[in-house]
Amino acid sequence: MNKQWSDILFRVAQIALWLLLVVVLGSAAVLAWWFLFDADQSTVSMKWGQFMQTAGAMLLPPILCAVIFDERHRPLNWLHLNKGADWKIILLAVLIMLTALPAINLLADLNSRVVLPECLSGVEQWMKSYEEAAEKLMADFLKTDHIDTLFINIGLIAVLPALCEELTFRGTLQQLLGGSQWNRSWKMHAAIWVTAFIFSAIHMQFYGFVPRMLMGAMFGYMFVWTGSLWIPILMHFTNNGLVVMAYYLFEETALEGKSYADTFGAGTTWWVGVLSLIAVGVLLWIVRRIARKE
Repeated sequence: MNKQWSDILFRVAQIALWLLLVVVLGSAAVLAWWFLFDADQSTVSMKWGQFMQTAGAMLLPPILCAVIFDERHRPLNWLHLNKGADWKIILLAVLIMLTALPAINLLADLNSRVVLPECLSGVEQWMKSYEEAAEKLMADFLKTDHIDTLFINIGLIAVLPALCEELTFRGTLQQLLGGSQWNRSWKMHAAIWVTAFIFSAIHMQFYGFVPRMLMGAMFGYMFVWTGSLWIPILMHFTNNGLVVMAYYLFEETALEGKSYADTFGAGTTWWVGVLSLIAVGVLLWIVRRIARKE
């Protein structure tokens, strides 16, 4: 067996082990929640379930993989958490996410207009009902009757997913697929886009699939350009944190489905969404140039 095939089999074995850890630890977290909260459907119980499942399926597996796979016994290095970034890239990363909001709204609006063929009407109805249930659950999570709840929401919806999902998708999966080093090979691009596709699909929110996949690809390229996982973590946190803060500030209109933060860049303001897309592209080009000079 030549070296190329042995390398491929080795990567497949690593991915299989990672998936096994995700299934086993994620299932253990769900069972622990079931045992501790008796599958209670209250918001507090569901928040604990979300925390436990995220930690079990997306925090522990990457850490264990880093410990097992890194021959130098430097798990932080393997996960690319040992490197920071230039202050200019940090500021640009946050600016990109702020600038991207209208573009995300525009893409989400276009994505929501997709209509499946008549033969798949049953699937489409299931997708819509699942999306509505997910939106209702998120609305329940985001309700803030006290300032303490706001901080809990920031931790649960912004900090935890940003850290755990980036450790899982960019830090582990994209790296195992061969997309952690900056080069011009098709394998790097394929790893970024396959990871972005899975990242979006795993959220099971079909009418936001396209913007989430593009966002995942953007995180993936920022990861390889900078060599630091902290940059996509920061961008992911910024995006989710803005959602939490927007809901907190405009909760009444959000409950009525009229939040301006969710519609700016779509509908009659579509042109703002287009300008936002162009601006994000320019900012990413600037980041790439700065990162390659380091």
